[in-house]
Amino acid sequence: MAGIAKATLHSNPQVDWDGWVGDYNLIRDAIEATYPENFSDFNRRIRQPGGFPRQVAARERRWNTKTGKANLIVPKDLPKNLREDPDMSAPRADVLRMITLRSNDQFNTTVYGYDDRFRGIRGTRSVVMMNRSDVLRLGLREGDAVELSTVSDDGVDRRLAGLKVVQYNIPEGCVATYYPEANVLIPLWHHAERSKVPAAKSVPVRIAPVPVGRLMGEPSGAHSI
Repeated sequence: MAGIAKATLHSNPQVDWDGWVGDYNLIRDAIEATYPENFSDFNRRIRQPGGFPRQVAARERRWNTKTGKANLIVPKDLPKNLREDPDMSAPRADVLRMITLRSNDQFNTTVYGYDDRFRGIRGTRSVVMMNRSDVLRLGLREGDAVELSTVSDDGVDRRLAGLKVVQYNIPEGCVATYYPEANVLIPLWHHAERSKVPAAKSVPVRIAPVPVGRLMGEPSGAHSI
């Protein structure tokens, strides 16, 4: 980051990019000076076993709202052109609800490695996490190569192939994939009403074994956006 900054920004005597690269303590000093309420004595406290928590009101069950309570907002409904099973809890439903998530060594869309110590997955992000009951009832096995397709009636065929089945402690009827790899399955119009954040925690999908002969990661031939 410092290299990019030096190459693109005018020199600034208040910002010593080379100094920061040479000593990360200086970066923490600057953070402390900028946010003293959260990062006072940063360099000492970060060396404590386990680090230290930031001051987040919700963590201490303090709700800074007019009511003094946590106020939850529930969406009115899902877009009509995402075809949901009428009862997503039905044990025989073939439509699964996909959520996307990040690994422990990931910051937003920047992926630093392929080992996710949070979930015990190593060496790959091309996985779909499934409840054991769903794996069995859909005739799949741990390690099978599968393809996900979005259930939608907007005329766009969204598919993601080259995923490996991983049994995981996730609710029945749900599957989990990594972000941003699974973004191709999320319609652009499928977002929160007010914030416009992609509704990546509720995407109806179907799952199917990858046809014999198709290589892992090979494009499915469908139009992805």
